[in-house]
Amino acid sequence: MAKRDILSLYLSELEAAIVQMGEKKFRARQIFTWLHQRKVTDFSEMTDLSIQFRERLSEEFYICSPISVKTLASTLDDTVKYLYGLSDGARIETVLMSYHHGNSLCISTQVGCKMGCQFCASTIAGYVRDLTAGEMLGQIYASERNSGRTVGGLVLMGIGEPLDNYENVIRFLKILSAPEGRGMSLRHVSLSTCGLVPMIDCLAQEEFGLTLSVSLHATNDSRRSEIMPVNRKYPIDELMRACKRYCAKTGRRITFEYAVIDGVNADVRAADEMAALLKGFSCHVNLIPVNPVKERSFRTGRDTVYTFQKLLAARGINATVRRTLGSDIEAACGQLRREEAKIN
Repeated sequence: MAKRDILSLYLSELEAAIVQMGEKKFRARQIFTWLHQRKVTDFSEMTDLSIQFRERLSEEFYICSPISVKTLASTLDDTVKYLYGLSDGARIETVLMSYHHGNSLCISTQVGCKMGCQFCASTIAGYVRDLTAGEMLGQIYASERNSGRTVGGLVLMGIGEPLDNYENVIRFLKILSAPEGRGMSLRHVSLSTCGLVPMIDCLAQEEFGLTLSVSLHATNDSRRSEIMPVNRKYPIDELMRACKRYCAKTGRRITFEYAVIDGVNADVRAADEMAALLKGFSCHVNLIPVNPVKERSFRTGRDTVYTFQKLLAARGINATVRRTLGSDIEAACGQLRREEAKIN
């Protein structure tokens, strides 16, 4: 019988499993605490359980603990990028960032990505599989152990499209916020999507209180479809209606991510279209200098992003420019995984 991923279990599921093993139900809470608060990587560390019980646990379950294959620390800021290896040999990336309000971690939700966004390195190496809830939690716990820093904020914006791995992501968020475990408030979590409309509606029904970040990156269907194939299935008008439904249901404003690309989406016309698109909308616009990807020609000139910010401001759109972190360590999603694959 294959071992089960214990980090992916809800407390109620763990309780049922422990009772089935002939143990008292309260033991599940002890195990849950060891896993999600003390972040142990081996059952032998659970010292308030009997040796025999720990051995039985190790026979039936495994603890997902990503192994750091490569670590890059920026000399420009406190950003640290981890290339983690999973039990099947797959590679994922996790980025630890430092802000004035604390440490934030950007995690991956899939091995690779299907979405095909033209400016993103994650999609070049292709999609392999979804991550389990335990593998997502494992990135947090491993990064805290490796860095000695506590993660206070979380961004689901690494490799993969979170809403394309919906069930595992929802399970991850519920375990992450469980008061018996990590107990992280989901108001400290930001989930980024390229715009899978049906799943945005599903997420709204969860009423998690997290921040939804929508990758917009263009202001008309023709341009957006060129750089984001998802737009051919869910065009901008349909996406915006879903965003408004999300706001109405959750009471949370949306962040629109916008990678500013020279000659593609940073002209006066784009500013006019964005002003019309977001008129009366409860949202925030986050302008992002595009990360150079060797296989692509997309670039952001030194002044382009700030010039576009001024164009938006003149049209009543409040937009901020994302602080560039880890530029000297290829901190953009997918770059480190891709380079490591080339070497091997």
